[in-house]
Order: sequence, then structure tokens, then C-alpha cells
Amino acid sequence: MIYMNHAATAYKRPPEVAEAVMEALSSMGNEYRGSSAGEMSAARTIFGCRKRLAELFHFPHPERVVLTANATTAMNMVLLGSFSRGDTVIATDWDHNCVLRPLHILEQQGIRVLWWRADQDGRLDPVSLQRLIEEEGRIRALICTHASNLTGRLLDLEQVSGIIKKHGIRLIVDASQTAGAFPIDMEAAGIDVLVFTGHKSLMGPQGTGGMCVVPDLDIRPLISGGTGFLSYEPAQPESWPAHLEAGTPNGHGIAGLKAAVEYILARGPEKIHRREMELTKRFLKGISGIDGLGIYGWDDEGAREASLYGSLPEPSGGENAMPDAGTEMTPPGHMPVVALNIRDIPSEEAADMLAEHFGIAVRAGAHCAPRMHRALGTMQQGAVRFSFGYFNTEEEIDSAARALKEIAAG
Repeated sequence: MIYMNHAATAYKRPPEVAEAVMEALSSMGNEYRGSSAGEMSAARTIFGCRKRLAELFHFPHPERVVLTANATTAMNMVLLGSFSRGDTVIATDWDHNCVLRPLHILEQQGIRVLWWRADQDGRLDPVSLQRLIEEEGRIRALICTHASNLTGRLLDLEQVSGIIKKHGIRLIVDASQTAGAFPIDMEAAGIDVLVFTGHKSLMGPQGTGGMCVVPDLDIRPLISGGTGFLSYEPAQPESWPAHLEAGTPNGHGIAGLKAAVEYILARGPEKIHRREMELTKRFLKGISGIDGLGIYGWDDEGAREASLYGSLPEPSGGENAMPDAGTEMTPPGHMPVVALNIRDIPSEEAADMLAEHFGIAVRAGAHCAPRMHRALGTMQQGAVRFSFGYFNTEEEIDSAARALKEIAAG
């Protein structure tokens, strides 16, 4: 199988991840639920994971790194625990259902949600954000996706922060598509809450994720229960991260996540992004000129940059090869995601052809991004999404391009 669905979940992972999970399964106890070597191992591993994540995101408060089952859990905790009736927040057309559905609940509770709308090419215009803020008055927070899971287009967080911070607006970022594969500096970008998942570009196990929350922001606990300490207190402890972490943590998965983050730190998210974008640009070059092929979220400028980028020296040396440190990179505007359609072929049908006839795994349909599909005009057809990972090869990219040519030739 040629796996090109990394925006859904990583497939190949560093071997260190599985090794860490296996070791934890045979040696780890329950954090704060005893004093044996197993419990101490759990405590060290889990805090070590917080420290590594804080390092990766340039966040100087590891005790404010909250670990959850996934980004959806973390986003529900943030949104349902931060706002009250009468508050106003802004969200975007890029947002995933992990944001949209909690916001629907908030609207039913009397929270007002304003929308930063994408244009027909899927772009979010900073000028329209500025206008929205000036027209609407006091706003508590902007909730935004760092990169669209449908088109891969990136949002310039520092630019966004520069617009909203002068109005006292909090910045809540869903980094599910970028954490691990694109450099994130929470302090430089003015991020108040960064939500991440462990199983995508962080290359960790499923069932892991979390959020980083700045010290001057409180969140009401969504779930209350055991923490292993302060057990006589009737309410969830005020101290972090236990304030938002009730019940036994996924220590085995967190051990794997810690190993994955250490793997990323040793290489650097910049290097990983460079590799993945080399593959993406190679794919775009390979499918250029296919009759009836429509690509979403790569505008004329992006296509021109892709063409220029494709003319650079190709990396050599196998799946982990990297371009030289001095190789020019396209200015960051995308993650390694290409959404497309072939004429009027239903996206699910095209994805089935890729799987059955060519052994290529992609995702088709709505991608949990209904507002983005509405902006792009693809509500009925959906889209076929190719998303590439660090361990994909040039040969796989070329095979996928050939497959699309054959399907389009029909």
C-alpha cells in the first residue's frame, strides 16, 4: 500500500515510538497512584513528555501542558470551559468539526460566534478580520486552525496575532495539522492556547494529544475525578495540569509520544517540513497539465512557486534524504496537502479507484470541514485529498501522479 492520508493519521512512525510503548506496557505503573518503581517511571515519563512538548512549541511552562486523548478532547475542554453567556468569539471557515461542533453548543448557551470567512479560493483575508473586529466591538477570542486540513494552506499566526492583540483578543490555535511538521513558537506568535494531536505530524500513538495554556488564562474543568493527590478535596485541584486532567492518563501512549517528540526535536520541524514540501511540490509538478483535474487551495502564485521549486535539484539517498542546508525553500504557505477532483467523478469513487487499482490510500468526502467545502463550492462532490508524510518516497509520489493520469484518461 502507498499511504497518502497523513492528514488523517501518521502511518509509518519512528521505530523508537513502538519501542517506547512496548517498554511502558511492561514496566509502567499509574502516575501518583503509588510509590513503586513503576509509578515513579510513569511520573518521570509523563512529565518528560510535557517538557519535550514545551520545548518543541517554545513554551516555557511545561506544567501548563495538559495531556488529553486527542485534539478534539482538548478543544472541547478549552471552548466549553472558557466562555459564558454574552461572550463573543470569532471562528473561521477553515475550522474542523472539533471546533465547529463545540461552537454549536456554545451558540445554544448564548455565546455569539462570528465568522472569518474564506474566499472562493479558500483564503482568509487579514483585512476582513480587521474589519470584522472593528465592526463588532468587544470580542473574547479568535479560534483558528493553523493549517486547513482540506487544502493545507497555512495561516500566518504572527500576522493574525498582530491584528487581534491590540484589541485584547485571545488567540486559540488548532495545530492538529502542523504540530511536529512546521515550526511553532507560541511566544513569538502570541498564542494563548495551542491545541495539538499526537497521532498526526507528531508521529505518536493514537489516543494522545493535548494543549498548552498560558499562565494568565484559566479554563473550567470539563471532567472531574481522581488525580492521585488532594483526594479529600471536593473539587478538582486548582494546580495545573491536574486541574484539567482527571483519571488515569494514557501513560503507555504518552511514552510513545515522548519518543516521537524527541525524534522530531533531534531533526527539527523545519527539516521535516522541507522534506514533506519537496514531496508535495514533486507531486504538483507530476500532475500539472492533467486534463479535467481541479486543485483547491493552490492559487496561481502557489502553482508558480511549485513549478519553480520543482526545478531545484532533487533530493537523493532514499526516504530520509534532505536537501542541502542552503537549498532555497518556497516561502511557507502550505502544508503537504493537495485536495483535488477529476472532472465530475465523485470524490469517493475516485478514491476507490486509487485504492483498488493502484494501491494508493487517500481520503475523500467532506474531511470534517463543512464550511471550507462551502467556501470552495465542493459541498456535493467533496474532494480527494492527498497528504504526504516524512516517510513517503519519491517513487511513491511518482506512482500517485501516474495513477491520476490514468484515471483522468479514463
